[in-house]
Amino acid sequence: MNFLTDRKRAQGTGASGKGTEHHWHMMINSSLLVVLVPLFVLTFGMGLGGTYEEVLAYFGKPFPAIITALTLIVGVIHIKNEAQDAIEDYMHGVAEKLTYIAAGAVCYTIIAVGLFALIKLAL
Repeated sequence: MNFLTDRKRAQGTGASGKGTEHHWHMMINSSLLVVLVPLFVLTFGMGLGGTYEEVLAYFGKPFPAIITALTLIVGVIHIKNEAQDAIEDYMHGVAEKLTYIAAGAVCYTIIAVGLFALIKLAL
């Protein structure tokens, strides 16, 4: 026997069953970006304006490279999740599924290319 009320079964799930989970993921991403973006601006600004060799040496250090990589990854994943919210709201059917795939592919490609460029710069 199931003694849960309808309200108790539905509590915390949202319309698609993943609303609360999605909200917490976005809150965590946002909190990380609140810390990472100012750090990235400061580290990028400190490396700006030098010669090519100075910039290579600067991004060869672990701290600027790690901050840049984390900002890139968390920022693009946050953008992907926001794009998927917009796709959910305004598209339906096969077009929605294809757009999900395209948005994910573009975002993960941006991450891969950005990390590749950072690795080439840092090594």
